[in-house]
Amino acid sequence: MPKVRTKDLIEKFNFELIGGEEGVNRPIATSDISRPGIEMAGYFTYYPAERIQLLGKTELSFFERLTPKEKRERMSQLCTDITPGIIVSRDMEVPPELVEAAEYESVPLMRSPMKTTRLSSHLTNYLEGKLAPTTAVHGVLVDIYGVGVLITGKSGVGKSETALELVKRGHRLVADDCVEIRQEDTDTLIGNSPELIEHLLEIRGLGIINVMTLFGAGAVRSYKRITLVINLELWDKNKQYDRVGLDEEKMKIIDSEVTRLTVPVRPGRNLAVIIEVAAMNFRLKRMGMNAAEQFSNRLSGVINNESEHEDI
Repeated sequence: MPKVRTKDLIEKFNFELIGGEEGVNRPIATSDISRPGIEMAGYFTYYPAERIQLLGKTELSFFERLTPKEKRERMSQLCTDITPGIIVSRDMEVPPELVEAAEYESVPLMRSPMKTTRLSSHLTNYLEGKLAPTTAVHGVLVDIYGVGVLITGKSGVGKSETALELVKRGHRLVADDCVEIRQEDTDTLIGNSPELIEHLLEIRGLGIINVMTLFGAGAVRSYKRITLVINLELWDKNKQYDRVGLDEEKMKIIDSEVTRLTVPVRPGRNLAVIIEVAAMNFRLKRMGMNAAEQFSNRLSGVINNESEHEDI
């Protein structure tokens, strides 16, 4: 099913529908907006007919200079069977030739009071959000000190219980069990909860609890950018775990790579505190302060000094 149709734009931006009502269910496949200035001059060789067409003051003022025959021809070429819609900005008067062509091809013809550049920006942002690549991941998403932390791991490892402890410590729950992720831009992953389970947390032995009802509106948020993944796994005594933190593991989600840490789980470890500190340490690294690198440099300095003394 198409993610966005022309009627969604009409409802979202409260556009005035001038003509072509039969085509309001046309799908919109791209977030790119076209301003057909060169097409108004008669050059349709590379006309991107599959895009939303936006006509502003520049295009319509040039259109008024054309002959009646040219006006009909240009509008006829502008309206195709795949054009999802044509929008006239600034509440300007819509040329009758455009209304006629739009009705003939059932192309939705809309009008908006907004300025052309601002309207183009709003349309692009809305369509990029709706048409962004999406996926779903089994895990818990929590906002910890402004860092979007996706907690993953096998079922029963303690993800939801850890999330509950983090909420009690003042952090905010975004999603539990299923996290819907969309890639809005290069290396920008936005996670949210499916509407059915929003604000809910499943704790084995307790059942389903409503975090917003129990802890207040400040304990939840609707969406958050994912910048860190923490994978919980049961402690394996035969596996070597990173004890210094110099090596940075990456996890690929859609087309973006996110830093991933693996935290072993065993009795006596306070996972909420560990994840909280991991988020703070991640923030410090982004600010240019890396404790592991500083320790490594100090250690190298000590080794070099000892080597120099031995040579003497």
